[in-house]
Amino acid sequence: MDTLTRAFAALADPTRRDMVSRLADGDATVSQLAEPYRISLQAIYKHLRVLEDAGLVSRPRGPQPRSVRLEIEALDLLDTWIERHRVRVEQRYQRLDAVLAQMGGDDDEPAHRGEDRGGPPAADRPGHA
Repeated sequence: MDTLTRAFAALADPTRRDMVSRLADGDATVSQLAEPYRISLQAIYKHLRVLEDAGLVSRPRGPQPRSVRLEIEALDLLDTWIERHRVRVEQRYQRLDAVLAQMGGDDDEPAHRGEDRGGPPAADRPGHA
């Protein structure tokens, strides 16, 4: 599994997303991270392991208690992927807006009145004299 997939998979869990949100405000110990949750410390460590494996957080080696910190590189990777697709969607909507504006501004064009759609002239159609 690539880094991007691991990061999105890790963030699919609301508890892990909340941990990432809280770490955006500053580093925290595992005990501090665990405070608002009604889950075991062991479950907190499992969530942290998933976030670490995804490269979203790190716990530098050293004496206990170790701080957990957010890793900006993984967030940059997610942001780059999201931004690339957001721009593409936005460009697609801009093209659609341009087409709709052109259609709305050309009400006198025959194509919008149901005429001249590439078929035979009206005089050649059945029922027209």
